[in-house]
Amino acid sequence: MRIFCCLCFGENAEEEKFNQENVGGNFVGKVNKSRMDDIPGNGIGDEADIFELLSWSRQFDRQRHVDRLGIFDGEGRDDAQNDGLLGHDRNAGQLGEQGGIFEEMAFLGERGYHTGLVDVNLNLGLSEEASTSASSAALPQKEDCDRDSQNKRPKFDSFSLGWVTPSENRSIIKNAGDENLFDSGGGMKDEGDDGNASNGDDLEIRMDLTDDLLHMIFSFLGHVDLCHAAKVCRQWRAASSHEDFWRFLNFENRPLSPQQFENMCHRYPKATSLNVYGTPNIHGLGMRSVSALRNLEVLTLGRGQLGESFFQALTNSPMLKSLTIIDATLGNGLQEIPFHHDRLHVLHIVKCRVLRISIRCPQLETLSLKRSSMPHVSINCPLLHDLDMASCHKLADAAIRSAITSCPLLESLDISNCSGVSDETLRDVAHTCGNLHILDASYCPNISLESVRLPMLTVLKLHSCEGITSASMASIGYSYMLEVLELANCSLLTSVSLELSRLQTIRLVHCRKFIDLNLRSNALTSITVSNCPSLQRINITSSTLKKLVLQKQESLTNLVLQCPSLQEVDLTECESLTDSVCEVFNDSGGCPVLRTLTLDSCESLTSVAFCSNSLNNISLAGCRSVTSLDLRCPFLEQVSLYGCDHLEQASFSPVGLRSLNLGICPKLNVLHIDAPQMVSLELKGCGVLSEASIKCPSLTSLDASFCSQFKDDCLSATTASCPMIESLVLMSCPSVGSVGLLSLRWLPKLTFLDLSYTFLINLQPVFESCLWLKVLKLQACKYLSDSSLEPLYRDGALPALCELDLSYGALCQSAIEELLECCRHLTHVSLNGCVNMHDLNWGFNGDNGFEITKIHEPSRPSFLMDLKSGTEHANRLLENLNCVGCPNIKKVVIPPEAGCIHLTSLNLSLSANLKEVDVACSNLCILNLSNCSSLEVLKLECPKLSSLFLQSCNIDEQALEAAIAPCSMLETLDVRFCPKISPLSMGSFRAACPSLKRIYSSLAPP
Repeated sequence: MRIFCCLCFGENAEEEKFNQENVGGNFVGKVNKSRMDDIPGNGIGDEADIFELLSWSRQFDRQRHVDRLGIFDGEGRDDAQNDGLLGHDRNAGQLGEQGGIFEEMAFLGERGYHTGLVDVNLNLGLSEEASTSASSAALPQKEDCDRDSQNKRPKFDSFSLGWVTPSENRSIIKNAGDENLFDSGGGMKDEGDDGNASNGDDLEIRMDLTDDLLHMIFSFLGHVDLCHAAKVCRQWRAASSHEDFWRFLNFENRPLSPQQFENMCHRYPKATSLNVYGTPNIHGLGMRSVSALRNLEVLTLGRGQLGESFFQALTNSPMLKSLTIIDATLGNGLQEIPFHHDRLHVLHIVKCRVLRISIRCPQLETLSLKRSSMPHVSINCPLLHDLDMASCHKLADAAIRSAITSCPLLESLDISNCSGVSDETLRDVAHTCGNLHILDASYCPNISLESVRLPMLTVLKLHSCEGITSASMASIGYSYMLEVLELANCSLLTSVSLELSRLQTIRLVHCRKFIDLNLRSNALTSITVSNCPSLQRINITSSTLKKLVLQKQESLTNLVLQCPSLQEVDLTECESLTDSVCEVFNDSGGCPVLRTLTLDSCESLTSVAFCSNSLNNISLAGCRSVTSLDLRCPFLEQVSLYGCDHLEQASFSPVGLRSLNLGICPKLNVLHIDAPQMVSLELKGCGVLSEASIKCPSLTSLDASFCSQFKDDCLSATTASCPMIESLVLMSCPSVGSVGLLSLRWLPKLTFLDLSYTFLINLQPVFESCLWLKVLKLQACKYLSDSSLEPLYRDGALPALCELDLSYGALCQSAIEELLECCRHLTHVSLNGCVNMHDLNWGFNGDNGFEITKIHEPSRPSFLMDLKSGTEHANRLLENLNCVGCPNIKKVVIPPEAGCIHLTSLNLSLSANLKEVDVACSNLCILNLSNCSSLEVLKLECPKLSSLFLQSCNIDEQALEAAIAPCSMLETLDVRFCPKISPLSMGSFRAACPSLKRIYSSLAPP
């Protein structure tokens, strides 16, 4: 099937076609008044009225309307008619261009005023936002039956309204589509087109869509989309205006005149739903709607006055099923309003004012009088199921009792905020309404429910009922069908003891004197207890409860649970809970399948012990008084001990933990762990840990930093039971000695070892035990002598070593030089803060090989004297070299012959005495010389250098310009706080190095 979006005519051909095919007599295009009078049933006023409404709703943008609708100007309409198009002549009620309504509705849709498929504002308040009026709140169920009727797709008999002339149709199409698609003559642009209108006949295209198929497609569109579709062609215009798509007429809060409403009723007489809430003269519109719309089923109106005649006229609308009146005055305020209707099912009289109303509707099922001001009401509705009388403050107790007892089939009753309701009324209700299931008696201070028996009740809401006490629970206990119970702000309630087999949900909120809760229910699924500061005891028995949340119960001391299905318990900030609560959650307690337990900030807990085969997650965060912890939970996977500052003894045996952080327990001195699946253990900061038994065969990472009491025996036992360790951190563990280091031979996979800040003298145990070590950190090991590292560069120890950190050590210059020269397999070397390091000079001295800086040493190793030319040595694998804060280093020379072809990062920052840097590394990317205040000479042959940092350096502009010239890939240059570099020289830097993208300079030009 081929579908074409529009019909295109040449101007002359189209006029001729229009004169020959004036079908239906309903065209009102480029005509004068006499021609319109000749057209039968032109219906011009109704479309004009709609468009006038639209113009009123958008007065602030009227000129934009003129610009958009100007396509109709010059078609035989005079200025007065144009004024009528914009709604200036509102009393006339006549507009010449019916097509304008679709153009404007579509324009509003483009501006974001969209609507849904069913609830669409026909009077063009096309807004996608929910209505803010009370009608939306009063109608929670928006007549689903109307949706079904609107979605029906009966057979569509095509008819043509012809709302615009052919020439105007051409203009609309041109305006709606691509402006370049058509030429000025209405034809489609083509190469060689001379623009003559005579070519229009050749461009006529017929659509391959039957009316039935088009009707089915349009049934999925909203009103705004239908208006867009109406601009395509005559067939689409006719199809989009079919009454099946305009069943719901919504004029809410619109300035609708009686004549406009009359025209709409005449155009769509089969409309089934009407909303005139907030329109002027709701009485007149309501009277007209019940007489003109014979199929009307749903009617909404309000914000005005409705006379008695309106309610009498409702009997003339036999199809009416739902009536909603909101914020209206009924009658003159001095008379009784009788309301009789034989087929009405739903009646909402919300926030209305009336002296007395009498309702007699034999088919009525739902009645709402919410927030209405009426001292008297009479109800005769034998089939009524739902009655809402909330906030009817003027109704006396006797009036409420009389109204309710006249409805024997009542199932749902809302009398909240009816302050006059008493227990006597509820007793009569219980006697008369045997099928009552839902009762909301909130904010009724005079009821206590004593001697009230409501056996069929399923939902009971008692918010802020001051008369509800513990004695009331006996009456509630007779409601054996009760499923939902809400007790909030019941200030005199002290205890609740209920045994209800069907109870599913209970809420106890802001009950200040509430002390004891005792519940037994096999159907219980939800319990909410909040802000009950006096609550001390809870006893719950339920076979279906899965989650229990009892947060911030400061006085809770006794908890008994018999809940075989309970999986999650949250007792956060229950500050009075004692250690006895642990027995509730053990295997011998009443929660055999409990998985998650939260005891955060339970500050009265001191000794916590759990033995459970179901617990998966335990949180004790903020339990600052806990000193002992014993967890025997083989399936425990997560535990939180954050804030357990006073924990001294901890046992995790057995547990299913994969990771554990005890670094936040500074007073821990005894630790036992049996965790077959644990891979990471952090003991950082456990400074008094002296006894540790760690049995974790899968452990790969152990951090015992700052464990000053961690001794050789603990280390030896740990390495024997944890052979899979790959990373071991013993930083600041002064008690670890050679015996403990020898035990590292039990760790064949050890690749990372941190012995920083220890008192080690001999590293031979490390060289013998850790054959596959890749990373060795020896920061601030000041007791290591110059010969401590000789096995590395003389005996080939640790052949797999890649990263070595000797920062802040006491090694001399010769030891460092020998290490750098011989250990060419190192990739990362850190020599930060080495005070004995003077120069880093890897330059040549003729044929004698590398020139090693002369230092005051007694002798030099003979193997250095025998070195041949540097080109005969293997290239270095060094990638990263850090010499930060070396105060005595003055010169750094790294020539190409040094073989540093892999060096990518060189950091010499904070070296205050560094004066000369000469680096030639083909792959160097980052060079940091920040805060080298003595730097004067800089020579660079680094073609791949991308970042150069020279903050606070004393180098001048000429030296820097010469240095960066060979760096063809330099992108970032930082010269902030360089006193000899002026911001005016940034241009010369960019000229010397065109690749520069970012230059950072802190000095402002003079």
